[in-house]
Amino acid sequence: MRGGKPKIISRARSLRQFDNDAEAKLWDELRGRRLNGFKFVRQFPVGPYFADFVCRERRLVIEVDGSQHADSEYDRQRDQFMTTQGWSVVRFWNVDVLNEMGPVLETVVAILDGRLREPVEAYDLRFIPAGVDCSSP
Repeated sequence: MRGGKPKIISRARSLRQFDNDAEAKLWDELRGRRLNGFKFVRQFPVGPYFADFVCRERRLVIEVDGSQHADSEYDRQRDQFMTTQGWSVVRFWNVDVLNEMGPVLETVVAILDGRLREPVEAYDLRFIPAGVDCSSP
């Protein structure tokens, strides 16, 4: 974050110190342009929020969630803010990242390649393209 605000930089660095197992495992697949040459960063500020992972080139936010996020109104508001700011948001469950990494990465690549463009609301995946209203369940 060149030229960023020191308070925001400090918070992002702090969040990176406490990745859970699923976030650490996914980061190992995303870092260093390992996923089809796309660059990702961790704990990237989007307005008042910090996204788990971001591909700035494609304006994609990836969130890795535990069960406490099930039916979360806070997450819906957060997603709504990000999509209105031009970011697409995809959410995966921790358990899927830990146990089904192949399909998780295939889904991310489909989004990055533009093959997945429509909103998806399933028990194991939530994808909201930029500009889509996701404020209602």
